[in-house]
Amino acid sequence: MNIEIERKFLVKGDYKKFAIKSYKIAQGFLSSAPERTVRIRIKDASGFITVKGISNQTGASRFEWEKEITLKEAEELLAICEPSIIEKIRYIIPTNDNLFFEVDEFVSENAGLLIAEIELPNEHFIFEKPKWLGKEVTGELKYYNSVLSKNPYTNW
Repeated sequence: MNIEIERKFLVKGDYKKFAIKSYKIAQGFLSSAPERTVRIRIKDASGFITVKGISNQTGASRFEWEKEITLKEAEELLAICEPSIIEKIRYIIPTNDNLFFEVDEFVSENAGLLIAEIELPNEHFIFEKPKWLGKEVTGELKYYNSVLSKNPYTNW
């Protein structure tokens, strides 16, 4: 079983100078049910379909399965997704632990929201937190992309 272990944080400082690359993302949800979220994503010119299960009690671990699909397939599936489509720029920032932070700078209806995520080898892994990392929001449902698509940050 593929288990994703991820922690989420708000961003409070300058992170862009540490990024080694960035790309544009558009994503929508064929299903946003917490038990089985089905996401369609276009990352630059690549398409992906991802299925995620419900999070555990800490909110840090859940089943994840992802498969690359053609850009045409992703565009066709994105067209039939639930409203609305999430748009963001993702910045990749390496850590001293040979891991990576993914910082999402949301645009459109979620403009102003900055979320950093880090995938970990286990839930108890201790990593160095950079100065630009803010409050931890792991497990807070309002920061899940599937929820942001229904209740955008600009409506809070």
